[in-house]
Amino acid sequence: MLEKLFEKTMWNTRLFVLLPVIFGLIGAIILFIIASVDIFEVLKYTINVYINSLHPKNFHEIVVSKIIGAVDLYLIAVVMLIFAFGLYELFISKIDEAKNEQDLGILAIKTLDQLKDKIAKVIVMVLIVSFFQKVLHTNYDGALDMLYFAVSIALLAVGLFFLGKVGKH
Repeated sequence: MLEKLFEKTMWNTRLFVLLPVIFGLIGAIILFIIASVDIFEVLKYTINVYINSLHPKNFHEIVVSKIIGAVDLYLIAVVMLIFAFGLYELFISKIDEAKNEQDLGILAIKTLDQLKDKIAKVIVMVLIVSFFQKVLHTNYDGALDMLYFAVSIALLAVGLFFLGKVGKH
C-alpha cells in the first residue's frame, strides 16, 4: 500500500511540468506580440520617411536590421512553443487537436532527444539570424574583412548543410 501511494505521488509530480508549459506559452505569446509591434514600428517609420521625403543615409540598414531583429524574436517564440508543446506531450498527454492535423510534423516528439533536436535546430537559426543582424552593422575596411565575411558565410552554409543531413538520419 505504501509503495502504491508513493508511485501514485511520484507519477502525479509530472504535473509540475505544467508550469514551464504554461509560462513557455505565455513567453511565446509575449515574444510574438513584441516582434509584431517592432514590425509595425518599422512600417510607421518607413511610411513617415516616404511621406516627408526624408531618406536617411542608412535608411535601408535601419529597416533591414529592425526586421531581422523581429524575425529573431519570432524564432525564439517558436522555440518556446516547441518547448511547451514538447514538454506537454512528453509528460502530460498527447494534444488531441494535433492528432487531427496530420500534416503538421512539429509536434511529432516522442522523446526528450527529439525535443532537444528540434529546439537546437531553431536555436541555430536564431544564431544565424543574429549573426546577419550583426553583419549589417559591421564596417568593412578592406579586402581581408570581406574575405572573413565570405568565409563565415561559407561556414554557415556548410553547417546548415550538415545540420540538415543529421536531421534526416
